[in-house]
Amino acid sequence: MGRIADLCGEVAAAADEGEDGLVLPPEAWDRLRADWHDEDIEDALAFVRDSLMQSELVEAADTLSARLLEALGGLAEPAAYARARTGQAPLDLDTLSHLARRVSRLEEILLVFRDGRPPDRRAFDAFQKRLMDEGIEDEMQAGEDGKDDDA
Repeated sequence: MGRIADLCGEVAAAADEGEDGLVLPPEAWDRLRADWHDEDIEDALAFVRDSLMQSELVEAADTLSARLLEALGGLAEPAAYARARTGQAPLDLDTLSHLARRVSRLEEILLVFRDGRPPDRRAFDAFQKRLMDEGIEDEMQAGEDGKDDDA
């Protein structure tokens, strides 16, 4: 495994960004061919390419998720939530709920990949709680109203 890691390191150091992704210059191919088969070099190049793409994907997902946490967290405020609930927000409550579930799952996954601290999600968590309580609030209010009538 150590030799393969060495090859991947050499490929990563020598690779350049081309029109179709990472490419090895001819002199790098010639140097690596002294110790490796073409198939091994191609596999290492594909591995390095995939690793770089995964890093870019994680970075993009992390940035997007942080922004969505902030945006959706703003809907935890009572007035903002009321606008969303009554259809006065740019997105309907069903779409916002779907986004919140997907962002929550994405945040779970990103915990494995993040180097630093995750973003503050307290407002987002409050928004999710409001979503989970959706419908229950009306039932609770109706029950409380009924108690007042019986008294």
